[in-house]
Parts: sequence; structure tokens; C-alpha cells
Amino acid sequence: MATKHRFINREISWLAFNERVLQEAADPTVPLMERIKFLGIFSSNRDEFFRVRVASVKRWMLLSDKIENTEDDPKEIMAQIQSITLRQQREYETIYQGILEELKEENIFIVNENQLLKDQRAFVEDYYFNKVDSMISPVMLDQVKRFPHLRDKAIYLAVILHHKRAGEDVQQFALIEVPSRLPRFVELPERDGKKYVIILDDIIRHNLKQVFSVFAPKEVEAYTFKITRDAELDLDNDISKSFLEKMKKSLKQRRRGAPLRFVFDSGMPKDLQKYLMKKMKLTSEEDAFIPGGRYHNLKDLMGFPKIGPKNKYYRPLKPSRHPQFDKHESNFAAIKEKDILLHYPFQTFDHLIELLRESALDPNVKSIRICLYRVAKNSKVVNALINAARNGKKVTVVFELQARFDEENNIYWSNILEDEGVKVYFGFPGLKVHGKICLISRREGGQRTYYANIATGNYNESTAGLYGDLSLFTADQNLTREVHRVFSLFENAIWPNYRFKDLILSPFYTRNRLVRMINKEIKNAKDGKEAYVILKTNSIVDKSLIIKLYQASKAGVKVKLIIRGICSLIPGVKGLSENIEVISIIDRYLEHSRCFVFCNDGDPLYFMSSADWMVRNLDRRIEVSCPIKDPEIKKEIDDYLNIQFSDNVKARRLLPDGSYEYVKTKGSKVRSQHALHDYYKKKAANA
Repeated sequence: MATKHRFINREISWLAFNERVLQEAADPTVPLMERIKFLGIFSSNRDEFFRVRVASVKRWMLLSDKIENTEDDPKEIMAQIQSITLRQQREYETIYQGILEELKEENIFIVNENQLLKDQRAFVEDYYFNKVDSMISPVMLDQVKRFPHLRDKAIYLAVILHHKRAGEDVQQFALIEVPSRLPRFVELPERDGKKYVIILDDIIRHNLKQVFSVFAPKEVEAYTFKITRDAELDLDNDISKSFLEKMKKSLKQRRRGAPLRFVFDSGMPKDLQKYLMKKMKLTSEEDAFIPGGRYHNLKDLMGFPKIGPKNKYYRPLKPSRHPQFDKHESNFAAIKEKDILLHYPFQTFDHLIELLRESALDPNVKSIRICLYRVAKNSKVVNALINAARNGKKVTVVFELQARFDEENNIYWSNILEDEGVKVYFGFPGLKVHGKICLISRREGGQRTYYANIATGNYNESTAGLYGDLSLFTADQNLTREVHRVFSLFENAIWPNYRFKDLILSPFYTRNRLVRMINKEIKNAKDGKEAYVILKTNSIVDKSLIIKLYQASKAGVKVKLIIRGICSLIPGVKGLSENIEVISIIDRYLEHSRCFVFCNDGDPLYFMSSADWMVRNLDRRIEVSCPIKDPEIKKEIDDYLNIQFSDNVKARRLLPDGSYEYVKTKGSKVRSQHALHDYYKKKAANA
């Protein structure tokens, strides 16, 4: 096959992932109010896709004539993106309208400004006067010399005023930004057992004549639109500036990034469309020109009021506690006895918080080191670290300021930590720090003893309730000393001169180590031995590793992949990948854990990792992959993967043509996320 046909383009694969999210919004077996959230997730994903990936494709288009041997034509990819996006937008609108009808069956009505009853109109006018009026600043576009800067992610109403001036009919354009600090969906007073919700845009629409009363308008029209800007950060090379200063400056520049997408109400009059596009220097031929429905930024559906009946939401699944922690008074005693693996959100993140809080007060604990990438808004993790610093512990935090779209939050927390006496390092020169590690140093019997946590996901109690992640607690001194050496890299800002034996670090060793392990499977298969590779990760894009898996398939190695998001590998192609199968699971929790297993001639090697199989994770980030040594935990990983591969409810199989189909197998239904919840609940009960 030609090279370009051995891989699925990453952008097209990502759109296929978001389409699987959209399927959840359309799935009648998903509770109604949860389907609304999936519409919001789809919309939020798509916004980020345009801000990041489409921006990259557009830069690629500018350079494509200067780059030889490009495997994809960026113009062709951009055309595919446009076609797929428009089709998905139509599907989205159909699903949204269907959900509105189902809401009506539950006596929940989303009404606009033209459907308000008398008492509702009074409520809306009062709400506008007390909540909204002070937050809007209408701009008369014919009265300003320069067209106002339009903010990324903001929603705007393009307003047409019809009024008389000197006895003649006049039409003027105005602009109103919809306040983002207010709820997008506002509950109206209940009436006869019926619940009503109005969108903030329509509250403003209802009051537009009052807003522009100075013109005494006969008629006022308003059409929603938004723009999406390039989110790439440009960090200059001025060595006189600190990294923090550069990041703050770059964040300001991001807000003024080039517009990538103009999404507008398809009912907007042509003259207003042309006027806005001219001001934004876009043309109707632009890939970014996307007509849509009356409302945009429907990512806000994730915050839809909780007004539906309980049976229209997912039933709560309470996370289990790990019995190993609960049978000991001290978390340190529990970890010292044996390695402990937690699996969020099926098991509680509270154990990590409890360990940090115990460390803050324990007189034998001397230091805490941790890598933070994304933290919760009101972070219990950060609060525990501050408490430790106040209690005289040496606390070191490696804060990654370049965590995309969390940069400002991370700057905020880093300032607070430094004010509390915490030593803060901003990553590693030239590399983003994505590894999830924590190291606690404790004095025991006159000796320094290390305890470590190594995880696949962030130290964030909010996302730990929504993301599926693995978290290993260990007192294995070989592992913990290597974690200590990782922190030494940050503190000394030097490349390692130590050969890691247990941990696998990107960008230093991961690629080569993975290739060696796959090569061993290839050799074993050719020697007639059992050989397999099992991989669970968010994305697999790295072409050299994909080619290596193709080689393994052709040698007879069985390759089984669980890839939630982007998968550039094509499975099931005769002579290329017939021994490779790929599934993707989209359900109520975000599949985020990363682990891999190699047969290793009957003595399987198990690893958990912070790294996806992408160029950036292998070559441009500090990532940590950790071996699993404990036999019981290896068995637990086997059970976990077997449950996921048995999923015949929420798993989709990737086909050779790049499309996905639901996995349908005979026998009882297995919904892996629910099965895992029951698995850990049973383990806790039987301990």
C-alpha cells in the first residue's frame, strides 16, 4: 500500500472520535439529561479542535509548498474537515431538536423571547434589570473608528436596529457581547407543574428595545455568532524575561490570535454577514465560514439546570475505598506492606488527599515533591501542600505552566504556593512536563525512606471523579529512588547521567524501549512462541511505532488496542495489520488511563504510563512509565483489560476503512465501566 494509505490522518480520526461523543447524545439508552451534557461535550471538543488542530493545519497549508515528501495534502485535509464539520453540525441540530421534544414530554420547556407568558415576561425583564443590564456594553458599529476586538469563546449578538431619523427609515448595526459570568440557561418560575428554561441570549433579545430606547426603534433583530481564534502560544526568546513573564505575555497574545472560524446564525441577513466578514477579513470561501443554528457555544449545555427527574440522569456510582488503606491506621504502613493500585473513579481519590494531609502533620515526614499539570479550581491537593509547608516540611512543586487552557489557573496557584514558601519549578528547559509523580521522604529508624505515587492522570480531585485513571502507591526503594532522580532533573535542569532501570522516561528512553519490547515479540513470534502486545491509551499517532506494530502483525504477533481518541493505525488490512484489532470506549467516564502489556515469552511485562503514543509524548515531554511488579496488581490489570475488551455496549470497533461500528457479541451485555465499578465494589466487600 502507498505510504499515505497506511495511516489515518490525525485530524480526521479526531473528528471520528468526536462523532462517537455525538453518538452518546443520540443514544436513547443514555438518560435524557446526560444526553444534553454530551451535546455540550461535543461542542466544547469541537471548539478546542478548531483553536488548536485547525490552526495547525492552516499553518501547515502556508508551509506545504516548502516541505517535501508530505504524506497528506493539507488543502485536502482542510476540505475534509469542512465537509465533516458541516455534516456533524447538521446531525447535532437534529439531535438537539429531538432532545427538545423529549424534554417537553418531561414537562421541561426551553422557550425563547417570543414564547413568554405574561408573568414570565415580567420575570425576564426583572432578571435583565437586576443581573444583566450592568454587564453589557452595546457598541454602535457606525460610530466607532475601529471595529471592536472580538474575544475567542465569547458569544455575540449582531443587532440590526430599524428606526427613523429625520423622517427617513434608517438601519444601523450594533454589537452586544453576551456576559459569560452569568448562567447561560436561566430557570423561569414553574407553572402548572411545568418547568421552563430560557437561554440568556433570549433574555437580552427580549429587552433590546429597552437597551436601544434612545433610538425609539420600530424593530430590533439580533443574530448570534462567535469566532474561534488560533490558540497557539508564541513564547519569545528574550532571555532577560522569566518564563512566567513570557507565559503571561503569550496568554495576552492568544486572545488576539488570528480568527479561524466564524460560526453564525444561518438566518442572519446577507448584508450583515458580509459586513461582519469584511471587518474580520474573512470571505465566504473560507473553510472557517460555518452557518449554524440560532444558538452557539452550546458547550454551556454541560451546565444545564438539574431540573429533570432522577431517572433521567445516570444512577450514582459511589467510588469504593481500597481495603489495604483502611486496614491500617497510617497510610505509610499500608503502602510499606505492599504496593497499592487505585483505579479512579471506581475507587476514591480521597486516599491520595489523606496521604498528603497525613504527610503535612507527620513529624517524620521531611519533604514532599510533586508534579502538577492541571489542578482543581479549589484544589485540596494544593491546600494539603500549603499545610505541609506551614508545618515545616520542604515542599517542592514542579508546575507545568504550558498545560493548554489551564495556564492562567496554574499561574494563579504557583503564585500562592510561592507565597507560602513552597519551592516552585516551572518544568524543564525546552520540554513540557506531563509525568504524574509524587515523592514523600520520611525518616524511619534513622534512615531516609521514600514513598511514591505514580499515576496516569492529574492530581485533580475534580477530574478524578470523571476520568478513568490508574494511580500506584509504592515504597519499592528501587522505584522511589528513581522517582527521586526524576525530581533531581527538574531541580538541577540537566539531562540525566543515570541509566534508569525501572522507570521509562520520555524523551530519553521511551521510544527505544518500546521498540525493543516490540522487536522481542516479533522475534518470539517468528520462533513459533506465543507473542502479543496489549495497549490502552488515549491516542496512537506516532508513525514509526505504528509501522513497528504493522511489522509485528505481519510476523504473527497478536496486537490488541484500546484507543479512546485519535488512532492513525489502520487495523485488519490483509498483509499489513490483519493481526491487529482496535476498539474505542465512550461512556459516562472519560477513558484516560494508559497501560501496556508485552507477552515477553510467557513472563508478561506490565506498565502504566502518563504518555500517549504520539510524537510529542515520546520526544518533546517529560513522561513517566512505570513497571508493575506486584503479582496481585498484574492480575488486576489483566482483569481490567479483559473487562474492557468484553464490552459489547459502549465499545466501538475500528474498521479498515476508518469508520467505527458498535461491538455486538452474543451472550449477556457487558458495559465495562459499570462492570468495573461492580468489580472494585466486590473486591472491597470481600477484603
